[in-house]
Amino acid sequence: MFTGLAEGLGRIKSIRRLQDHMQVSVSPLFEMRNCRLGDSVSVSGACLTVSKMEGDTLYMDVSGETLGRTTLGLLNQGEFVNLERALRLSDRLGGHLVLGHVDGMGKILKKEAHNTSWALKIEIEEALSRYIIEKGSIAVDGISLTVNACENGVFEVNIIPHTGTQTTLLKKNVGDPVNVETDLIGKYVEKLLFTQKSERENGKSSGVSLETLLKYGFGPSRIRN
Repeated sequence: MFTGLAEGLGRIKSIRRLQDHMQVSVSPLFEMRNCRLGDSVSVSGACLTVSKMEGDTLYMDVSGETLGRTTLGLLNQGEFVNLERALRLSDRLGGHLVLGHVDGMGKILKKEAHNTSWALKIEIEEALSRYIIEKGSIAVDGISLTVNACENGVFEVNIIPHTGTQTTLLKKNVGDPVNVETDLIGKYVEKLLFTQKSERENGKSSGVSLETLLKYGFGPSRIRN
């Protein structure tokens, strides 16, 4: 699990494309102390496992599932990636809970400067839109960001100067793909409500439901207020 606060950048040293997976080596551009074999590292939002180390270079395998859902399969030698080691229980949670399990790829529709910050508008699959709310959290290429606005298939985030200089986000251009991971809390809430609804329809449950939440004031009007 990660916070979505990148520790720094890494540069892709080598890529070995195999039949159904890929092996990649990354050279961190900052000191990664105490990194060990088997450690989890977020590489632009995708959780990978360190399988080999040579000096400061980390070697990791990328499964076919990850290649199908993320931008890692589009990487080239020499490109930069965002790196973050796994969260320790003693750490401050400065961003939000990020699993490193990318939901899918988005595409940058707009990149616009606003004084010292930048606004990025990103297109995603409409199926992911239900997990995104205004002022909620989202991870883009592994970076924890706040959603400024959202509608079906599109959301907008703001990139402050520090994030822009310490990550790859402002190196991206309009049309470039990015990795998107939505907030895991929304997924669990949806699963809980769906399961409860199915069980009630079968006469097996009387637990929490959408109707119960609405009854006690946790509806859209309550949220807007």
